[in-house]
Amino acid sequence: MSDSSALDGLEVYLVGGAVRDRLLGHPYSDHDWVVVGSSVDEMLARGFLQVGRDFPVFLHPDTDEEYALARTERKAGRGYTGFEVHASPQVTLEQDLERRDLTINAIAERLDGSLVDPFGGVADIEARRLRHIGPAFVEDPLRVLRLARFDARYAPLGFQPAESTLALCKQLAHAGELGELAAERVQQETFKALSERQPDRYFTTLFRADALSPWFAELEDKSRFESCLSSLARAVETDIRDAAPRWAALVLPLEDEQRSALAERLKLPTEVRELARLLALSVERLNHSCCDADRWLGWCNSVDIWRKPERWSRLLPLLSVYAPLLDTDTLGVRLEQARALSPRLWVEQGIKGKQIGEYLAKARHAVLAGDAPVNKK
Repeated sequence: MSDSSALDGLEVYLVGGAVRDRLLGHPYSDHDWVVVGSSVDEMLARGFLQVGRDFPVFLHPDTDEEYALARTERKAGRGYTGFEVHASPQVTLEQDLERRDLTINAIAERLDGSLVDPFGGVADIEARRLRHIGPAFVEDPLRVLRLARFDARYAPLGFQPAESTLALCKQLAHAGELGELAAERVQQETFKALSERQPDRYFTTLFRADALSPWFAELEDKSRFESCLSSLARAVETDIRDAAPRWAALVLPLEDEQRSALAERLKLPTEVRELARLLALSVERLNHSCCDADRWLGWCNSVDIWRKPERWSRLLPLLSVYAPLLDTDTLGVRLEQARALSPRLWVEQGIKGKQIGEYLAKARHAVLAGDAPVNKK
């Protein structure tokens, strides 16, 4: 934190993830600060830049770290946006901490390093327990997904959701509140969870809370759910870390229409949908012990590998896991050779029109079969 005079005389506390993760010995980079007893006018007079639209959040004039005025929230409608926010010099630190979701996220640290822990967050960290602060937990359905995401992050440290918290998640799910969430927020929480060390716990927690529907209805069937998690586990075990290929692995056991319905509901980016589709198509066509040139060429054409060669590098780590019968080394070498083929040779021989494509297809087939020289002209 800066020594700037902008903070002189302010009652400032470090809150949230930085405190939690420091106590856990977990890596963190962001610092969130709460200011008690101040006002918008005072913060502006000290040189802070206001950036919060719905509630007063400010950037420090030297460090650009975020400082928020202590605030309370009151439920005023359905969904995660139906809140009235109140920030004033009269709001106490405890009131600000009370509006948060889990006890481990409601610990504050004074500038001298001492802790303020009104809801037992330290004890829950020691007990490896993810527990809600109070009954207001049910006012925000997004907290169900956040609980599941924290479980994916901290499961390797031994954390478990408290049964009482799971009961409140079920209450939210049965009331239909999860349907009020925006697809973009569900997608954001899901892909953050997929990047964690144990992403299967995100979906397991939602399953335990009866909260897969409406967003992940295709996973509600227990047998299908287990197949999808088993597929995801293989990606994690083989050190595939990015969220997009992990998503492709998760939905691989689904039917095409189920995969498409999930992607549409969550408004997934085109590149994520494409990777999932291409993986399923590739596994179907290439996971054979005797892949011949006909099969390889048909796959190359179906995934448009000639115009989009980068697809091979994106699919290769996944194919190594999910198409173990495929000789990816041989295919990779021959693909590179086949892509080097140029129509120029046949043009120079006076061949025109559709015949060029026919000659090129035959040459690619021969290269993929391993019995033709490469023409790079």
